[in-house]
Amino acid sequence: MTTGNIQLLSDTLAKAKAENRAALIAYLPAGFPTVDGGIAAIKAAFDGGADVVEVGLPHSDPVLDGPVIQTADDIALRGGVKIADVMRTVREAHEATGKPVLVMTYWNPIDRYGIERFTEELAAAGGAGCILPDLPVQESAVWRENADKHGLATVFVVAPSSKDERLATITAAGSGFVYAASLMGVTGTRESVGEQAADLVRRARAAAAPGRELPVCVGLGVSNATQAKEVAAFADGVIVGSAFVKRILDADGDENAGLAAVKELAAELAEGVRRVS
Repeated sequence: MTTGNIQLLSDTLAKAKAENRAALIAYLPAGFPTVDGGIAAIKAAFDGGADVVEVGLPHSDPVLDGPVIQTADDIALRGGVKIADVMRTVREAHEATGKPVLVMTYWNPIDRYGIERFTEELAAAGGAGCILPDLPVQESAVWRENADKHGLATVFVVAPSSKDERLATITAAGSGFVYAASLMGVTGTRESVGEQAADLVRRARAAAAPGRELPVCVGLGVSNATQAKEVAAFADGVIVGSAFVKRILDADGDENAGLAAVKELAAELAEGVRRVS
């Protein structure tokens, strides 16, 4: 049976650390602006310098996502995007680049689709794992069993409000990396990422049991090279989503302009995460 690429993900994050920099993780929804266009956008992000890409599974009620990603999800859903298209997006993006591709999704679509079916298909597509922002860790055993069987990472999301006990539980249960939401609220660009993110990264690392340390990657709010550099000073990875989506929206239907803008932003951010020792 084909296994997922959790080792590729771990190796990619470790390589970035060995180069004394944070990894750049880009987020783009599947099916936006079309399925083919979304695949091309992911390739453009990798071409620009992204180390990892999260493929969003569009959802009609994206509680964590701000207006920019909600707009993209709505476009994808009106275009008829299905889970099969998400799997195709993962497969083609990974096969074209050889780089780790994860899926970020709310729990309901997986629950309806079937956990075993979803994990088997994601692994067969070459996926590295899944980010599950609304799956409680205490209710994740069946998911983790299936993900482990297929070599997929299970990435949980922590927030500044997370208590140390919860951080310890998530670090013990998760794999791949810990997704640290830099602030309370929904996704979107921010003027400043703030000190909360640095404190959360510190606490997440301190909560890990010996031998269970995971990279901690920060998302929500990073939109430019200056912010990427700020976060790279204390995090293992910098996650950027809304800023990429906005570049495509701003292209107003000009696919080539949108792809060029995505590649350009990835290059700027990739330079930002290459912090000096």
